[in-house]
Amino acid sequence: MSAVETATEIRSFHVEFPEEQIDDLRRRIAATRWPSKELVDDRSQGVQLATMQALADHWSSDYDWRRCEARLNALPQFTTEIDGVDTHFIHVRSQHEDALPLIMTHGWPGSVIELLETVGPLTDPTAHGGSAEDAFHLVLPSVAGYGFSAQPTELGWWAGRAAQAWPELMRRLGYTRYVAQGGDVGAAVTDAMGRLAPEGLIGIHTNLFVPALGGAMPTDTDEERAAADQIAVFRATGFGYFLEQATRPQTIGYALLDSPVALAAWMLDHDTDAYYKIASAFVDGTPSGNLTRDHILDNITVYWLTGTGASAARSYWESGQATAKAAGQAPPPMTLPFAFTTFPGEIWKTPRSWVEKAYPNVVYFNEVDKGGHFAAWEEPELFSSELRAAFGSLR
Repeated sequence: MSAVETATEIRSFHVEFPEEQIDDLRRRIAATRWPSKELVDDRSQGVQLATMQALADHWSSDYDWRRCEARLNALPQFTTEIDGVDTHFIHVRSQHEDALPLIMTHGWPGSVIELLETVGPLTDPTAHGGSAEDAFHLVLPSVAGYGFSAQPTELGWWAGRAAQAWPELMRRLGYTRYVAQGGDVGAAVTDAMGRLAPEGLIGIHTNLFVPALGGAMPTDTDEERAAADQIAVFRATGFGYFLEQATRPQTIGYALLDSPVALAAWMLDHDTDAYYKIASAFVDGTPSGNLTRDHILDNITVYWLTGTGASAARSYWESGQATAKAAGQAPPPMTLPFAFTTFPGEIWKTPRSWVEKAYPNVVYFNEVDKGGHFAAWEEPELFSSELRAAFGSLR
């Protein structure tokens, strides 16, 4: 086998961390130095002490990583080198041969863990209220520097570079016609894929409206003004993690790699809706959908055991650098069919007018009544039904 063939081959992947790392995790949690309690009754000073102590207690005493490990290993997992990075992905083919291939990209502070609940509904829709015609062959890659994918050793791995890598992955898997979906960082990757329009990609769906992150949007209607106000509140009061990761990811990286409780707090301090849902799961024992204590800790533990807190944070710095270099340049137009779903707990409620202004070929827009930023995780059945509807006309 030639060097080129070796570099591009697809290899099976198995998750197995030594027990010493699990023991070390528990020791570090037990040795946590706790800050004093916040002086407010909400999250305005950050992640609350009661939430973190309840999380740490469950993580160190009741949580079983081996359960998550077994669940991952029950799925077909692989790695392949793309553009110099060993890329991890889950690939589940539907039993329905005519299924539409779909590549879904996670966000931050997520990983492939946040998408696992959709595997059944998407690949086996007949067991989840759908029909055989709704089936997808599913590809779930880990973004470079996140979880089980290797950490980049050179500059340039931002969302646009993942958008170039994913078509190559789909080509290696033999897919010549496929669709793409993403939320959060995954939405930026998917948006960039749509603008690149690689051969074989026939349409995209996102559940985070990427253009609103790049500049001011119209405020001509009450709905538009409300959305703009929500974005302004986020930038004023909930933007700390974004700013730190976009400007000083290495600095926060020392805490993320040294203290599991620091890592967990950093990952929980994302958006208000998700935070209170997760806090309720740990403090009150009342999860929202699939945002359960164990599922949340599955995701955090992946970051801890793979040591990818800092490398994932750097992806924000990379995207910031790429955006600065492109200042004043209009992004390539989106010509592919575009679908969008707005979830009520998202950081802002995207108006249809914004979507239609930004994307000339909107084939699907829907507003649902439950779910938030981690919609695929929290409401997998609803999320999957949205994708079936969104891509229905493209089959």
